Amino acid sequence: MTKRSPFRYFKTSPEIIRLAVMLYIRFPLSLRNVEDLLHERGIDVSHEAVRFWWHRFGPMFAAEIRKRRIAGMKSSRWSWHLDEMFVKINGERHYLWRAVDHEGEILESFVTKKRDKKAALKFLRKAMRKHGRPEAIVTDRLRGAVKANRLEAGRAVL
Repeated sequence: MTKRSPFRYFKTSPEIIRLAVMLYIRFPLSLRNVEDLLHERGIDVSHEAVRFWWHRFGPMFAAEIRKRRIAGMKSSRWSWHLDEMFVKINGERHYLWRAVDHEGEILESFVTKKRDKKAALKFLRKAMRKHGRPEAIVTDRLRGAVKANRLEAGRAVL
C-alpha cells in the first residue's frame, strides 16, 4: 500500500506550499509579509492560504526537520554537559536534569522528585536512546550523575 501525498487535494504545488510555510516559520514574518514575498516571486496566494497551510502542514514539516536533525546528530560524536537544577513545582522541590550539547543547545530535559543514581541513570538512558551515545559526558560532579555515568561507561565497554 502506497502512502498518499498530504498535498493531494491542493491545486498549488507542494514546493510552493513548503516555501510559504518555511518562510513563515523560519523568519520573523507576518502572514501578509509572506504573501508579499511570494507575490514578488510571481506567486499569487492569499495570507489566509498561508495560514491554512501553516496550520495543516507545519507539524509535518517540523517532524521532518527534527528527524533529519537527529539522524545527522547520531552519526557525529560530541560531548554533552549534564546540568542539574532545583525547581519548585506547586511548592515542592524537584530536580531538573538537562543534557546540553557542544553548541549549547538543550538536547533533553527531565524532571524528577529524587536526586539519586537511579534518576540520573533513567535520564541518561532516555537521552542516549534518543540522541545516541556521546563521546564524553562532562558533569560538575553531580551526586547521581557521576555514579550513573560510571555505570553507563562500564556498560559501553562490555
